[in-house]
Amino acid sequence: MSTNVTANQAIEISAADLPLYCPREEQTVWNGHPRVALAVEKLGVVRCPYCSTLYRYTGPMQPGHH
Repeated sequence: MSTNVTANQAIEISAADLPLYCPREEQTVWNGHPRVALAVEKLGVVRCPYCSTLYRYTGPMQPGHH
């Protein structure tokens, strides 16, 4: 999986990748932003408030969330 994405590209996340944190392990660098939990499985698409990385959930949505 490539971690170099543009603002319009999304990193696809599956149930195996949950819980989702940004930065992800493969993105961690010494000067990265604080680790933040992102509820992509509830929202479908979420953008990190620190680095603007876009994540898209590819699994089934949780009941009650559309």
